[in-house]
Amino acid sequence: MVEGPLLLVILAVSVAFIVFMTAKLRMHAFLVLLLAAFGVGLSSGMEATKVVETVTDGFGGILSYIGIVIIAGTIIGTILEKSQGTLTMADTVLGLIGKSKSALAMSITGAIVSIPVFCDSGFVILSSLNKSLAKKAKISMATMAVALSAGLYATHTLIPPTPGPIAAAGTVDADLGLVIIFGVVTAIPTIFAGYLWATKFASNYYIEADIELKAEDEKKELPTVFSAFAPIVIPIILITLSSIANFPSHPFGTGSIKTFFDFFGDPTVALILGIFLSFRLLPSWDKEYINGWVGEGLKNAASIIMITGAGGAFGSILQATPIGDYLGATLSEYQLGIFLPFIIAAALKTAQGSSTVALVATASLVGPMLSQLGLDSEIAKALVVMSIGAGAMTISHANDSYFWVVSQFSNLDTSTAYKTHSIGTLVQGLTALTVVFILSVMFI
Repeated sequence: MVEGPLLLVILAVSVAFIVFMTAKLRMHAFLVLLLAAFGVGLSSGMEATKVVETVTDGFGGILSYIGIVIIAGTIIGTILEKSQGTLTMADTVLGLIGKSKSALAMSITGAIVSIPVFCDSGFVILSSLNKSLAKKAKISMATMAVALSAGLYATHTLIPPTPGPIAAAGTVDADLGLVIIFGVVTAIPTIFAGYLWATKFASNYYIEADIELKAEDEKKELPTVFSAFAPIVIPIILITLSSIANFPSHPFGTGSIKTFFDFFGDPTVALILGIFLSFRLLPSWDKEYINGWVGEGLKNAASIIMITGAGGAFGSILQATPIGDYLGATLSEYQLGIFLPFIIAAALKTAQGSSTVALVATASLVGPMLSQLGLDSEIAKALVVMSIGAGAMTISHANDSYFWVVSQFSNLDTSTAYKTHSIGTLVQGLTALTVVFILSVMFI
């Protein structure tokens, strides 16, 4: 087995390989992560048969914990999107905030919608509403686009059941309830920082909304507020209560109430319940919807499931070699602590574009070295996921599909998008990191 500094060379080459193959050659991250896993295992001196065993065990191990959760969350998001439940959410937030604060309303709406729906899809879904509000209020589309993208982006990288944070939590074995709690705490100032950037800076670039408003907006009947919010809110509440029930102080006791929350607050059970709650949004109970929409959700989940499994395989290889121990011991001398996951995730995100790949790959890299970094307590692991999420939003630029969704759907030219959206994601990432650091000082 290889030892010493050569281990760092192997790790550096594997990371460079992941970035090059995904960013330059556009190979799917599933294949790239598997190839990286095999490459690290063989080059570090592991027996060939042991490499195969470790890769397959790692692939199946992570999916046994998180696979159903990712699938369920994606199905819920697909049904919300197709039923226009997301527009009900938007109307509800607008009613509470008011059209006079349209940018803030869209940030909050985006934050809610992106918990179950990918930020790219969420921006497309809410784009027409965003343009309509910009037109009515005579606000620059640059302001409205950045406000909406900031809300979507924060929860996309920080709060489960979005697949990226779920996968990262599963990879580092973090308690999902704690991840949700810290995710909400971290996301709120991060969203507000993006909103301030949109209103104070992006507003300097006036872009007209390319939409014609009718005398009266014509809307089909939308789902009820309860039907739209229940599939997201109820599972999150149950998962959070399950974590609270397992605090050392046992606030709900150790009897039947705790057992109830242990069962219904299990992420798998809670999100399956969310699927059945989302069935209230189906236009009718027939094959087109009950099978069609669920089937589309399964297709949407397939890619992230594969990437997550491959990331688990990569992480298992790193755990089976001395790389994690050696790197952890080396980096611990520099006292990077909670900043290390951010640095790695930000480097991967900026280099190859995908927040999800950055979340999964970084979690796989740092997972084996958490004990050496002093970040192996339950709270520390949840904050590690937050640090990774902060890095995974830093920064969105031309190699990120989200950059082009935001710019093209908002009539922002590339230069303006860099100055408004890209720098905005940098502001958000640094804000999230600052919050995570404060939380780490308080709780670790």
